Amino acid sequence: MSRIDGYPALPADQSGQDAIVPDGPEHARTQYGALCWRVRGKRAQVLLVTSRDTGRWIIPKGWPMSGRLPYEAALREAWEEAGAEGRIDADPTGEFPYRKMLKSGSDLPVRVEVFPLLVERLAADYPERRQRRRRWFDPAKAARKVAEPGLGAIILQFCMMVERSRAAEAARVAPVTIAG
Repeated sequence: MSRIDGYPALPADQSGQDAIVPDGPEHARTQYGALCWRVRGKRAQVLLVTSRDTGRWIIPKGWPMSGRLPYEAALREAWEEAGAEGRIDADPTGEFPYRKMLKSGSDLPVRVEVFPLLVERLAADYPERRQRRRRWFDPAKAARKVAEPGLGAIILQFCMMVERSRAAEAARVAPVTIAG
């Protein structure tokens, strides 16, 4: 179960793999990302940021940090790249692969573990504010904007579960009027 208001987590990789996973002759490296979300009305929204190099839409993510747990590293990346603060789930909601382009022109296989972050505040002043843009999207548009199909699927599945959970919660607490 997710630790954010009881929203369920997506099935995660149960392989027990650590930061290095075999990927043919190379090895994939692990990054930690934050799926920044909020609810407006009855709909979930996802916060995306642009990458510094190509300007494509991504989630905040980065490499493991010494002395920080994976979800703490994801939370730190959300702050640095998007100015997002809130409650992060300690359990990943999923993972996706991508290939990181290096300055040398080669690419590196990377697997990103994604931690949901319920955004409670967006700061106007944050470390990478002059290097990136940030924008809220509805889940379907966010899934289309990101280049990685696995990330798009995580966005859609997580937001669908959030909306279903909120609808079920609203049905449980809806007042009942008895005409008499």
